[in-house]
Amino acid sequence: MNLKYADRLQNLSGNAIREIFKLLASPEIISLAGGNPAPETFPCAEVARITTKLMEEQGSSVLQYGATEGWMPLRQEIVRWLPGVGIHTDVDHVLTTTGSQQGLDLVCKAMVNPGDIVLVENPTFLGALHTMKTYQAQFRPVETDEDGLIPQALEQALKDGKPKFLYIIPTFQNPSGRTLTLERRKAIARIAAEHELLVVEDDPYRDLRYAGEALPSIASFDEAGYVLYLASFSKLISPGLRVGAAIGAPELMQKMTIGKQGADVHTSNLSQAIVAEFLKEGLLVPHIAELCNDYRVKMEAMLSAISENFPAQVKVTHPEGGLFVWATLPPYIDTTALLKKATEHNVAFVPGAGFHCDGTGTNTFRLNFSMPSVANIKKAIAILGEVISDVL
Repeated sequence: MNLKYADRLQNLSGNAIREIFKLLASPEIISLAGGNPAPETFPCAEVARITTKLMEEQGSSVLQYGATEGWMPLRQEIVRWLPGVGIHTDVDHVLTTTGSQQGLDLVCKAMVNPGDIVLVENPTFLGALHTMKTYQAQFRPVETDEDGLIPQALEQALKDGKPKFLYIIPTFQNPSGRTLTLERRKAIARIAAEHELLVVEDDPYRDLRYAGEALPSIASFDEAGYVLYLASFSKLISPGLRVGAAIGAPELMQKMTIGKQGADVHTSNLSQAIVAEFLKEGLLVPHIAELCNDYRVKMEAMLSAISENFPAQVKVTHPEGGLFVWATLPPYIDTTALLKKATEHNVAFVPGAGFHCDGTGTNTFRLNFSMPSVANIKKAIAILGEVISDVL
């Protein structure tokens, strides 16, 4: 074919994780590469019952076109749910989205022109980098440490010209598993107000806490309207439903709604109605408790196996929740090459370079513990420990 494709695609390549999945066709491979919730945790019976109820009582409504802003009962339930993260608002501040990934896409559509600067943690979610690259954003990394993004580094980054926004995952960050401290959350909200900086707070893992105390969102300290909060039900109920939400200032919500009209008109009414009923019936809190019980065991199994099998030169994070453990090897180790050796022994992970916006991180990798069984976690980590030892 002789087609001329858009310039915006020139610097885009396939999502690194999706490319790795192509290598995993063999059933013998134990994958620590994904970021999916465990399918055995899906509330299939509850969703089936709710769907039948909706078809019987509201079938003609949920199967019809709907408002771009979202299914009103869901927006109302989200407003009732948000005080749990410290956000007190109303439906005018809520836009339902087709997953939280669409929320990021819509804010980029509303805010980013080609060449505009976006601040990001380094590393950060590679899917977010891919979305922002689609709008031809330029990245400016902000330094992080074990406690997350460093506020002083954020202030320094703002001296080099004002960016369009800061993208941050403050709780059980993907890929590092790190959590931003309370003091830093307050500081970032303060800096955002002082510099009139939009902060896009992506918070899909917050409720998956297995230890420690829950922290309020950055948005809970936002009095000036500069924090956009992205919520997701993908990790909590089902990613297949594709339901998330963006919560922010009405002016920004209006711009994002216009962008959504041209993208998908509205998120599936049926999916939204299922989530709304799930919330209304009080099913989410006990379901999250079950998720946490399951994932806690898997996370502890992974960390214990790492302690027993990984060489001392490998440094790993010890998260209190989420889905990921982050590993750092000596600088001379290339984890992309290491992945090839690992797959020869039927184990897969995600090399860390794709999570970095500046070409660094070639000696890092991400491990997922939500999908594999405890037995497979132990087996895979033992194998990976041997593979790493061979290259050190």
